[in-house]
Amino acid sequence: MAGTEQAQSEQAGVVAKVVDELHAMLTSMELLPGQALRQEALAARLGVSRAPVREALRVLESEGILHYERNVGYTVKRLTVAEFEQTYLMRRALESEVLRALPPLTEAQLGQLDQVNQQIERAATLSDMVTVHRLNDEFHFLVFQASGLDLVVDELRRIWKLSNSYRSAYLLHDRGARQRIVHEHGAMIEALRHGDSEQLIALMDNHRVGTSTQVGVLLAGSTDLESPSS
Repeated sequence: MAGTEQAQSEQAGVVAKVVDELHAMLTSMELLPGQALRQEALAARLGVSRAPVREALRVLESEGILHYERNVGYTVKRLTVAEFEQTYLMRRALESEVLRALPPLTEAQLGQLDQVNQQIERAATLSDMVTVHRLNDEFHFLVFQASGLDLVVDELRRIWKLSNSYRSAYLLHDRGARQRIVHEHGAMIEALRHGDSEQLIALMDNHRVGTSTQVGVLLAGSTDLESPSS
């Protein structure tokens, strides 16, 4: 019995790792909206068997990131402009409530946010967009998690993941966005330091709208995104 439980635990760990790898491939634009996914190729790419890949694909389908069609298989879901705008509508509603629920942050928490923002600036200087994207998400969720609204924050994670590829494209195509992100994060840290939740919400709204507008232009102007290597 113990052996069975251990095997199940190990299998769950492999599935979780594959899920994380697939999210990273979406963020790096190795996987693009509309792209068909082949289980055999993914298993070979990730060095695992097909079973955990199959389970991981089901997880991403449940998150709304992949689309499954019988006799066709899985594809990365392509968002319409309207669907993308809805992800930002949901973000605005939930993030505003999360920010209002924040307690005063400690100097240690503020210092951690400042450190992450400095790392974003260094990665942006090196044009390392995968790292910029990852650290940008880390910055925001460090703030959100401090609210204690865990269920809401989990839902925000799901919503953010829906637009991963599109936000990566925005960072890739708009070099000025990288420095704007760092500057706007700095202003948010100051609002947090002073406990000014309404100013923080206003800054976040402006921060979010800039990305939403530019990605909307990308979506409206082209049906295809290019990977960084193309």
